[in-house]
Amino acid sequence: MDGVELFLLGRALMKIGEDALPEPPGGSDRHPGSTRNTLIAASDVAAHPGTTVGEIAARTGLPQSQISTAVARLKEAGAVRTDPDPADRRRTLVRPAEHPSARVAAVRATGVDDALAAALGPDPAPERLAEVTAALDVLARHLLPRG
Repeated sequence: MDGVELFLLGRALMKIGEDALPEPPGGSDRHPGSTRNTLIAASDVAAHPGTTVGEIAARTGLPQSQISTAVARLKEAGAVRTDPDPADRRRTLVRPAEHPSARVAAVRATGVDDALAAALGPDPAPERLAEVTAALDVLARHLLPRG
């Protein structure tokens, strides 16, 4: 595998992950924007609690407007809370919610089997699905940060 193949694999895995996520109640029209951007913002907030939208934008390379939309989606889902910055009341600090909401719990509990099976093509053999799932488990164990 070379760098290009790894990059393309990463994009394919992101698409499968996005397909696996359940739609929010009432659809995603209320706060339009990319699920990918929302997850990037959530990951950044988890790594940097008490951060600002501008700081998230700077770290992620995403436009501030997209981060603002992502934070609004996360706040509505109960994944983050926002508070005025005591040092500058014009700024808002974003931090993970103390207790996951029902929406956050539902997203975390949703499996990937259906989305993975769809990505593998029509009627993938159960052994093939199990092999790919096991490979993903190995990658997750070695590459995802554990907190």
